[in-house]
Amino acid sequence: MLETHPRGQVVPRATTGGWAITGLASLAPVTWGTTYLVTTQWLPPDRPLLSGVLRALPAGLIALLITRRLPTGGWWWRTVVLGTLNIGAFFVLLFVAAYRLPGGVAATLSAAQPLIVAGLAVALLGERPSRWRLGWGLVGVVGIALMVLRGRLGFDPIGLAAGFAGTAVMAAGTVLTKRWGRPSGVGVLAFAGWQLTAGGLLIAPLALAVEGLPPRLDAPALGGYAWLSLVGTGLAYTLWFTGLARLPVTAMSFLPLLSPVVAAALGWVVLGQSLTATQLLGFGLAMVSISAAQLDSNKHLFARLTGKS
Repeated sequence: MLETHPRGQVVPRATTGGWAITGLASLAPVTWGTTYLVTTQWLPPDRPLLSGVLRALPAGLIALLITRRLPTGGWWWRTVVLGTLNIGAFFVLLFVAAYRLPGGVAATLSAAQPLIVAGLAVALLGERPSRWRLGWGLVGVVGIALMVLRGRLGFDPIGLAAGFAGTAVMAAGTVLTKRWGRPSGVGVLAFAGWQLTAGGLLIAPLALAVEGLPPRLDAPALGGYAWLSLVGTGLAYTLWFTGLARLPVTAMSFLPLLSPVVAAALGWVVLGQSLTATQLLGFGLAMVSISAAQLDSNKHLFARLTGKS
């Protein structure tokens, strides 16, 4: 069951509902973790901007066709801002970092998102993270670092700047999405469709100018793009925005730590990449940090709903 609170937010009535929403929202970063495998095995090489367009724009247009809802009034400019932060700029910066940095370095930079979100949440939402959550945020960064940083590292300055900027813009988009919510009567699918379309349209002219006309796509590439667009973007962002509407933003910021965990697990299972004892330790630390943050979230949610301190 759901309950409406003074700010108009709908939240789970009990901790069981909170865990269910957390579980659904966590499917988003789980699907995002498949991106590396799909990209390296099936997509055309050296086409990061094209991949960004084909990942965002089809999913956004399908959502608009299904819902037949467009922004109105001030939501036009808000959609452009959110679409730029959550989709357009984030995808571009993500691909720049991926091409200039080892995957482990880029993944570790993204693991700093819980700490960035915590700072922005204080400034924009007045949502102060507990010491518990901040501490587990540091544990999550250490866990991801142990799991994915291996071998000789390269630290290209442009790649590092893009990686930090990508993490920052996604964190800002997450907090602004929480602050603005969504218009009354507008469903999550329509809300996601607005942002995906805006972000895809932002990248499209850049992709055409930098990479030229797209190449002919074979069946594996079409299948890969279909997966990334329909499941890894359309469905994933719908679940992600659903979670943002109902859970504390600082708790949600831990869930993206699942992405490099899933990527490493797929590399082990599908590609035969081995995991060392240190990497397994990092895997465990990342999973514990995610669980601990959600435990803190549901504990405070239950206390707020029952009137207990």
